[in-house]
Amino acid sequence: MLFDAIQPGADAPLAPFETKSGAPQDAPASGPRRSRRYRPRRTTADRVREALLMLAEGRASLLTHEEKPWRSITFAGTRHEIMLDFEGEVAVAVGEEFIARLPDHEFTIPGQLVADATVREVDHRFGADQRMVVTAVLLLLEES
Repeated sequence: MLFDAIQPGADAPLAPFETKSGAPQDAPASGPRRSRRYRPRRTTADRVREALLMLAEGRASLLTHEEKPWRSITFAGTRHEIMLDFEGEVAVAVGEEFIARLPDHEFTIPGQLVADATVREVDHRFGADQRMVVTAVLLLLEES
């Protein structure tokens, strides 16, 4: 055919490609080659959000989270203001427990010490659709 006319002997086996890197073709592989999956690093803000949502027993939705760095002569850290939404009768009951437990809760955030954890504001709506919005403020100090 036309291909045979352009390239005679096309049915002949091709020579293997030469590779400049990696294991030789005849060497046994040391196991399946897996590429490293990209995992973004969790920031301090991610860890704060996770800790607060766990304290809320998974019954809260995150509305906002603001993080502001601060420094003094002796300390450095961040101030986190988080707004959580508790919707429904059961979630509101968990939210009330959250408010009571937050100031004394022992947080475990690597490299950080929670110096202060307070509730700044609570908006509680009663009725058929109970809802409570809690604004919590955490002051973190960098451990050194």
